[in-house]
Amino acid sequence: MHKLLLSLTFWAASGLAASNTPVLVELFTSEGCSSCPPADELLAKLNAVQPIPGIDIIVLSEHVDYWNRLGWKDPYSAELFSERQQRYATALRSDDVYTPEAVIDGRTGVVGSNSGRVLSAIREAGKETKTPLTLSAQRDGNQVNVNVQQAGQADLWVALVEASTTSRVVHGENSGRTLQHVGVVRSLQHLKDGAGRIVIDPSWGAKGLRVVAFAQDKRSLRIMGAAQAAL
Repeated sequence: MHKLLLSLTFWAASGLAASNTPVLVELFTSEGCSSCPPADELLAKLNAVQPIPGIDIIVLSEHVDYWNRLGWKDPYSAELFSERQQRYATALRSDDVYTPEAVIDGRTGVVGSNSGRVLSAIREAGKETKTPLTLSAQRDGNQVNVNVQQAGQADLWVALVEASTTSRVVHGENSGRTLQHVGVVRSLQHLKDGAGRIVIDPSWGAKGLRVVAFAQDKRSLRIMGAAQAAL
């Protein structure tokens, strides 16, 4: 933990000044994986510290379901996230699908607990010119109306995210541990014509909800732009 904090402090001190560029970090993780908690902790620090000047790090925690058969069913997991990770593996020409994996801006996949490689990939992604997105999100009871405008032809996606969650794991590799997560994706959907509606489950959002929108190239899966808004 001490080394991680030092690393984040170094990058914050040595970053180059620039206008803020959004970089999307998607962590594919699981509560059934004993290697994942350090990656969850790193994601939380990236979110809180924002260590690279000129870059807005937008974090998504996407819990895969392929660990569920090994003793603990991750309450945040979904087949959708396992499928999304597999699509990245194909696009990035990787033979490996594993946890924890951090995919940075859809262009680089690295071990999610490796702070040096994660930070390096974020910095490289921050050099790319991004498509500006205009995000409007308004909550109306148990639903959110979302509108996103972009200058481009990329696919638009919108995620409903819990700011933070806590779980007490009683089975599997992390049995007996209390795990904390940030940016937990509860809903992820494709936006047609830039508009959509998200239904909120009453059990979500005890510690805050936010909406993350991003534009993604149809073929390469690179993130062309991203924005977020608290509800």
